[in-house]
Amino acid sequence: MPSPVFDRQFDPHYGETVSLTPTVRRIVAENPSAFTFYGTGTYILGRGRVAVIDPGPRHPAHLAALRAALSGETVEAILITHTHLDHSPLARELKAETGAPTYGYGPHGGDRDGQTVEEGADRDFVPDIAVKDGDRIDGTGWLVEAVHTPGHTSNHLCFAYPAEKALFSGDHVMGWSTSVISPPDGDMAAYMASLEKLLTRNDDLYYPTHGNPIRDPKRHVRDFIAHRRDREAQILTCIAEGYATIVDMVPAMYRDVPQKLHAAAARSVLAHLVQMTAEGRVICDTAEPTLRSRYSLP
Repeated sequence: MPSPVFDRQFDPHYGETVSLTPTVRRIVAENPSAFTFYGTGTYILGRGRVAVIDPGPRHPAHLAALRAALSGETVEAILITHTHLDHSPLARELKAETGAPTYGYGPHGGDRDGQTVEEGADRDFVPDIAVKDGDRIDGTGWLVEAVHTPGHTSNHLCFAYPAEKALFSGDHVMGWSTSVISPPDGDMAAYMASLEKLLTRNDDLYYPTHGNPIRDPKRHVRDFIAHRRDREAQILTCIAEGYATIVDMVPAMYRDVPQKLHAAAARSVLAHLVQMTAEGRVICDTAEPTLRSRYSLP
C-alpha cells in the first residue's frame, strides 16, 4: 500500500501565538529539519492559569516568544510528552522563570548505540512529578489525562484533553510524517501496541507537536498501522530476494526517501527486525539483531 497521506500545507507563524480554539494556543519554534518538519509546536492550554505542553528546544527566540505569549498569565504546569531535544530542554528555563512544576513519565530510557538520530535525547530532564498511564493533572479551568504511548521512546506520553475530546499526541502520531522508531529505547512492538491502544479511545482531534491538527484521527492511526505492516512485508520480500543486511534493504525499501534520511530509516528497519526476530518470523546471525547482522527466513 502507499505511504500515509499527510497535510503538508503548514504556516509556522514563527514567533506568533496562534489560537486554535478558545483554550488551545500554539507557538512554533524556528527549528525546521528533516525530523521536525517546520519546527516544534509548543501548546498553551487554558487562559489566565495555563499549562505549557512541550516547551521545545533551548532557542532564545522561542523562549522570548513564550514569554510574550504568557505575559500576565500564570503557568501552573509544564507537560512533557517525551525527552527529545526538540521537546523538553526549554522546560528548565520556563520552570526557573515561572516556578511551575514539570510533569513527565520519567527520564530518557536508553541510548542510541552512538547514533545521532532525530533531534537526540535530552538526558538532563527529570520530571518534578512523574505521571503514569491514566493519571489526571488538574489545573484552574483545564484538565488533562496522561496516556502512556511507548514506542517512539519508552517514556512517551500523550495528553488527553477531555473538554475538547482532543489528544496532544506528541511524536507518537505526527501530522506530517510517520515516527522514527530507533532501538534500543525505540521499540516497534510497543509502538504498534500504542497505536492499537489509541483506536480504543474516542478522541475527535489530535494536536501533534509537528504538523497540523489531525481531524480524522482513527483513520490516520489505521493508516500508520497499515504502513508499518507494509514495511514488514517489504522486509520479508527483501530477505527472500537475497538482501541479507539492513544496509542492502534500506535503498530498496526507501527509494522515494532522500538518501540523507536513510540512516534514520535503517533504525526503523532495525526496530522491525528486532520485533520480527523475537516473534520467530526472521532469523539473524548474531545474539541480538543489529545494523550489521545478516538476516534470513526460518
